[in-house]
Amino acid sequence: MKIMFAIAPILFLAACEAVAPAPTMDPLPTPTQDTCNASTYGHLIGQDATALERVMLLGQVRVIRPGQAVTMDFRPERINFNVGEDERITSIHCS
Repeated sequence: MKIMFAIAPILFLAACEAVAPAPTMDPLPTPTQDTCNASTYGHLIGQDATALERVMLLGQVRVIRPGQAVTMDFRPERINFNVGEDERITSIHCS
């Protein structure tokens, strides 16, 4: 009898799991989606990183240099400028 009371909660939870629909989550935007208007600044690729000083950048901006530690948080409205060893902008993306 004690075993039945010990197993009953497990069976109940298993039944609930089988009946309850799985929660749906919206997928994260892919890096190819221009959620931060990165395409607006595409003309800066290949230019010296100091070119960013002459551009009006509103919102969240991050300049990433080689070997620099960056957070892994996803912010689709943040624009990232990747700068190479030669101090030139190599790519621009949202995250």
